[in-house]
Amino acid sequence: MDIADKVVWITGASSGLGRAMALEFARHGGILAVSARQMEKLEEVVREIQAYGGRAKAYYCDVMDTPSVASCVDQIIEDFGRLDIAVANAGFGVIGKMEELSDLEWNRQFAVNVTGVAMTCKYALPHLRKTKGRLALVGSVAAFVPNPGISAYGASKAAIQNMGESLLVELAGSGVSCTTIHPGFVESNIARVDNSGILHPDRPDPRPANLMWPTEKAAQVMVKAILKRKKIVVFTGHGKVVVFLGKYFPSIIRKLVTKMTPK
Repeated sequence: MDIADKVVWITGASSGLGRAMALEFARHGGILAVSARQMEKLEEVVREIQAYGGRAKAYYCDVMDTPSVASCVDQIIEDFGRLDIAVANAGFGVIGKMEELSDLEWNRQFAVNVTGVAMTCKYALPHLRKTKGRLALVGSVAAFVPNPGISAYGASKAAIQNMGESLLVELAGSGVSCTTIHPGFVESNIARVDNSGILHPDRPDPRPANLMWPTEKAAQVMVKAILKRKKIVVFTGHGKVVVFLGKYFPSIIRKLVTKMTPK
């Protein structure tokens, strides 16, 4: 799985899974083009990669702004001349029950998690076709189960699942692979970001700590799947169980989720 001299673009790479994947790809020899809105944090990622001899460069990119996405790709091609792997990782979660969420909150959720991913694919694919490269979409186990209190997030990740399935057909015969990855609970700040996309570092994470995977471990699984050109990947043990129940025993998963949901 040596990818020496292969150019890897990761959106949302300033923290969490994006950052961890960047470091993992760099360990395999990849040249990293990391993008996000927080340039200071991106530069820290770049310095960390460079500290052990890797190559990386930071690019500003707001996936809610299509010209920003297009410009980011243009800059990467101008700097490196090619694109071999693109990971549509940028995303966040809107919290709130269906009857509580505004149209603006729904629009923001889909603008980042769905339209942002679609535009990442749109502008990366012409270059990936030239290199017979790899495309990856980051979904969630939430795509397959009821999501009380985070229905907007779950709906956006269900859209990612369908997008990935559609790309498998659209890209057939092109030499470009598409890997859609659905993690379970992984250490990140996603639960500490509010509905406007603002991080609150001191906000408690309501997810079960005993089921949480370390970010670095998750990144290893994700990078391996992308390099092996896997199609649909669900991981963490609890994630696989939940998806299995949601697919084959939906009434059971609904009852379990109902019991676990605060009234």
